[in-house]
Amino acid sequence: MKKHLLAVAVTALAAGSAFAQATDTLAKIKASGSVTLGVRESSGLSYTLGNGKFVGFHTEMGEVVLADIQKQLGLPKLDVKYQPVTSQNRIPLVTNGTVDLECGSTTNNAARQKDVAFAVTTYVEEVRTAVKSSSGITSIKDLNGKTIATTTGTTSVQTLRKHERAGGIDFKEVFGKDHADSFLMLETGRADAFVMDASILAANISKSKNPADYKIVGEVLSVEPIACMLRKDDAAFKKAVDDSIKRQIADGSLAKLYDKWFMQPVPPTNTKIGLPISDATKAAWASPNDKPMEDYAKK
Repeated sequence: MKKHLLAVAVTALAAGSAFAQATDTLAKIKASGSVTLGVRESSGLSYTLGNGKFVGFHTEMGEVVLADIQKQLGLPKLDVKYQPVTSQNRIPLVTNGTVDLECGSTTNNAARQKDVAFAVTTYVEEVRTAVKSSSGITSIKDLNGKTIATTTGTTSVQTLRKHERAGGIDFKEVFGKDHADSFLMLETGRADAFVMDASILAANISKSKNPADYKIVGEVLSVEPIACMLRKDDAAFKKAVDDSIKRQIADGSLAKLYDKWFMQPVPPTNTKIGLPISDATKAAWASPNDKPMEDYAKK
C-alpha cells in the first residue's frame, strides 16, 4: 500500500514539475539562452524587409522587452529567434510553445483570453474613414449617397453601419480584394471613401503618388486594444513583460519608438506614415492595463 501511495506521489510530483516547466517561460529562457519572438510579415506594427529581417513599432518594442528580460535573468547573451506568424496560426504557435512572445498586431479580446494571456496594451487601433481632400466629406453624415470601399473579409463597413450617427444615411458598398485594391478604388474615383483601420489608411496614403490629396476624417468608428501575446498561467513571465513595457512608457522611450515608426521616414521606401499618437493610445499608456476590446465598447 505504501509503495502504491509513493508511486502515486512521485507520478503527481513529476507531472506537476513538467507542467511548471512547460509554463515557466523565464526558466526556459534561462536554461536555453534563447527565446522565440512571434512577428508579422506585413502589418502596420510589424513587417519584414526580407532576408529574415523584421522591423516595426511592435517588433522593436518586443526586442526591448527581451533585452530587459535578459538583464533580469543575468544572461550574458540571449539568442532571439524570429518566427513569422499569421492570423490563423499565431494562437496555436503560442499555446504549443513554438513562440514565447508574440508582438505583431493582435487584438486583445475576451475570446482569445480563454486561450492566451496579453501584456498591457501598447497600441489602440481606431477604425476611421479616408477620403480625397477635395471631397468635402468631413463626417459620417456626409457619406449619405456615397460609395464606400472596404476590404473583403473585414468588418469595417459593418462597424460604420452600427455607429449611432449612421442612422438614416444610405450608401453603396464596394469590396477590394486587399487593402491596396480598396485604396485604388478611392484613388481612381470608384469609391468616395475607404473605411478601415487608421494605421492601414495612413500607410496607404503615405505610399500614394500625392499623399496631400487624401486625409483621414470623421468620427472614430471603433477601437481595438493591440497587445503582445503570451502563454496563459505564466504570471512571472507576464510580470517581466509588463514591467518592461511600463518602464518604456514611464521613461518616454516607447513614445520615441512610436515617433520613429509612425512620424519619421521608415524603410523600405523611406516614407512617413504620418499617424500621430491617438488619444486612445495615450489613455492606455497613462493607465497600463490588459483589458479586452469588449471593455472599451462598454464605455
